[in-house]
Amino acid sequence: MDKKRIIIKIGSSSLTSLHGELSRRKIEKLVDEVVRLKDDGHEVLLVSSGAVAAGYRKLGFISRPDTLPEKQAAASIGQGLLIETYSDLFISHGYVGSQILITRDDFSDENRYNNARSTLTVLLERGIIPIVNENDTITMDFLKFGDNDTLSAKVAGLVNADQLIILSDIDGLYDDDPRKNENAQLLDQVHEITPEIEAVAGDPGSAVGTGGMKSKIDAFKISLASGISSFLGKASTPNIVYDAVNHEATGTYFDPKEENENLNQKRQWIAFNSGPEGEITINDLTGASIQEDNKSLAPLDVHSVTGRFDKGAVVRIKNISGEDIGLGVMNYSSNELKRLINQKEIKLQDFQEAAVESEDLVCHLDVAVPVGV
Repeated sequence: MDKKRIIIKIGSSSLTSLHGELSRRKIEKLVDEVVRLKDDGHEVLLVSSGAVAAGYRKLGFISRPDTLPEKQAAASIGQGLLIETYSDLFISHGYVGSQILITRDDFSDENRYNNARSTLTVLLERGIIPIVNENDTITMDFLKFGDNDTLSAKVAGLVNADQLIILSDIDGLYDDDPRKNENAQLLDQVHEITPEIEAVAGDPGSAVGTGGMKSKIDAFKISLASGISSFLGKASTPNIVYDAVNHEATGTYFDPKEENENLNQKRQWIAFNSGPEGEITINDLTGASIQEDNKSLAPLDVHSVTGRFDKGAVVRIKNISGEDIGLGVMNYSSNELKRLINQKEIKLQDFQEAAVESEDLVCHLDVAVPVGV
């Protein structure tokens, strides 16, 4: 069996009891399956929800709180309970778990992004099981990843994983909503996210968790663009993780097409994590050219500049018609580009470097997910 680097994401509803409290029995099932993979020599990283669900009753609430401060207070209690349970169970099997709390800012800053990758790589190579969650206690809603489905796909790309497994309270992706259509068919294999698939993926999350099918589809868009095979299945199914790794589980497998060009680490960061600082407009013909021919963007192709940014910033690129072209790392500041646009006599020797190099440009044609999210 080939040794793999595997990311497993599990949602809150799959870790808690009917009363909303942390279920040790459910966590034990997951840990046993992870241990089986570890015993086979695989590297495993967990992205685990459950902090708010585990903590809100200890805070005195009888149901999941609604306000941000209450959720964050619950998370501050629940995260400790969650990691303590995981740690005790892994240690009983001879393995060590580590806690990694991440915010969106950690991914949007390229230096912190690279540092996170280095830390996680050391842990995985040393046989440790990183247990990742968003730092719910301090993260503001507008700075959140949104859900751990998205986080797990971004972490999978961050550490160059071989497989992403998302476990939930559903047993895969259907061609229609099975709650409304008893003839809905489970899709065994998906190679691309089509408009038809997106149309049936708009359901909300469970009462316990935050992610629904739409968030999972968004996550699989990221994993497919990153060249990572993925799987969606039901957490309560016996041996679901082990069977998914061996392509024997019941669920949906998301496998990239072999002919697709996968985004490298740099372009993954630009596409999914950077957070654009400004915007430039180019003419429609140039937009078509850089998308279809993978060309660099010349300074003279910049028609207008919006916002203020320094050299090295990531900016959003649009055409004059207002269509999004993609994102790119700028070799000029906004002031330099504005000076080029406004000056009557252009000294070409001052603008010999490309505005955006082709390897630092990610277009919408490169990925099936909106860039810059």
